[in-house]
Amino acid sequence: MKIDQREILEKVREAFGYPNVRKPSVEEMREEAIKHGVVTEDGSLAFFTSVRNRSARLTYLYAEDENLMNSLEWTPQRKKLLEQLPKTLELVFEYLKKAPLIQHHRNMGVNPDFNPHMHLLFSIARRDTIRVPYMWTQSLPDFNPDLPGPELYMVYIPEWQEKDRQIIVFPEINVTFVLGTDYYGEIKKGFLRMAMYRAKVDKGYLGLHAGAKLARVRDRNGKLRTYSILLFGLSGTGKTTHSVHPWGLNPDEGERVWIVQDDFVALRPDGSAYGTEIGFFIKTDGLERESQPLIYDSARKPSALLENVLVDWKGKVYFQDLTLTGNGRGIIQWSDLGEWKSDSINLPPLSEIDGLIFLFITRRSDILPMIQKLDPAQAAAAFMLGESIETSAGDPTKAGQSVRVVGTNPFIVGPEDEEGNIFYDLYRGLPQDKVQAYLMNTGTIGERGNDRGTKSYKIRIRDNAAAIRAIMKGTIDWEEHPLFKTLIPKNIPDLDLNPFDLSNYYTEATAEKLIEQLIEERKEYMKKFSNLYPEIIKAVDI
Repeated sequence: MKIDQREILEKVREAFGYPNVRKPSVEEMREEAIKHGVVTEDGSLAFFTSVRNRSARLTYLYAEDENLMNSLEWTPQRKKLLEQLPKTLELVFEYLKKAPLIQHHRNMGVNPDFNPHMHLLFSIARRDTIRVPYMWTQSLPDFNPDLPGPELYMVYIPEWQEKDRQIIVFPEINVTFVLGTDYYGEIKKGFLRMAMYRAKVDKGYLGLHAGAKLARVRDRNGKLRTYSILLFGLSGTGKTTHSVHPWGLNPDEGERVWIVQDDFVALRPDGSAYGTEIGFFIKTDGLERESQPLIYDSARKPSALLENVLVDWKGKVYFQDLTLTGNGRGIIQWSDLGEWKSDSINLPPLSEIDGLIFLFITRRSDILPMIQKLDPAQAAAAFMLGESIETSAGDPTKAGQSVRVVGTNPFIVGPEDEEGNIFYDLYRGLPQDKVQAYLMNTGTIGERGNDRGTKSYKIRIRDNAAAIRAIMKGTIDWEEHPLFKTLIPKNIPDLDLNPFDLSNYYTEATAEKLIEQLIEERKEYMKKFSNLYPEIIKAVDI
């Protein structure tokens, strides 16, 4: 099957000029959206959608490059959609001539050389879906055509037939079609997916599904040091939690954090990273102030936008009530973080700071240590393994099951082993005395396979925060794990390590068996990456 992509791009561009296309302002979109939402007791807006998670299994791509086509898992469902693609596009372009459409344009990022121009064509035949483009405007900078591109296009038709719901990505021409869903995550991630591909192809940068922050700490010798931190993690593992968390640093000692980004950045060869957004897309289920004060306080401000969060008839918000979905969401404003907000959505180059920390966040329920220190090859292996659990944001039918996603990034376009090699090259190209990498578990110790009959230990946010503080301060003494061959702490200041001792939950034989099973699973998983550097494979084949 051959599709003329240039013709598709021309038709999309032409559609922006149709007489049935309006150009409402952000204020006009908000006024219309309010009619279809709920004003909470905080003055924020809450909306409710028909589709409540991304349609990952209905997302596919078309490209002339065989490597791109072969990089996707072509399930029977995707194959069928691809076979029907010419007819689908014909129907879409005919519909665009009749539907009530709006257009809007935003920038992604604020930097000297990579600020994708995002061009949205959106159908509002279902008037309530105006909230989707309005929410989108609240997470991105205003459009500035003078900033360097590239140009990205999205055609979004929420009212498309449910039986034909699909997301079609044309990476080579920077076009995405979203059909039959009203979930905000599709517009957000759809543009980010295209932007990451262009960053890789056009600039040699690596798009990372990672939060970003800066931290200044006083080290064990009393010297103040500043670090960039990139936090990787699938939805629901704690990436946003730790991206927007003060980590218990002591301002009286001159310590503090600056919150930079929540979701996606483009890593550059000098160790800097370009941010993309000015709003944070948070998970709200279970949100409470004690463990997540900055997120909670921002989610209770009038500027917050909530999606599928239970709100009662008086406007009271119930973050703890998951009756509607386990994937409640919200947009909070970077500007609402007050003193915690950084001056820029970008991370500086390594030449301007003391170091860069890669923090891979996973969530397991058995034998994985709370924190492990990694060498460069092990870090690249952790990047490739992308271990965590599935949440209702991705595939609700598999929520809670173990999952592996390269880079903890379900939006990669192209061969995944290529991404791992680029990460390794970028890591090795940086000053090695200024780069560190860690694997952090935010799950539970001793839950699955426990043969001691003791109560498992849920790793607390403050446990992770204590480890991160100690890493930056350089106050942890490390020792090699006998089976994982990574480094694990012998001690962490201000943290009792006894709850993390596997002997509390497992006999020695059971603990070894579970660890060996995990290592074998990893080795088997890595076999599918035939073009991955041997050093990265060897880091798992221990």
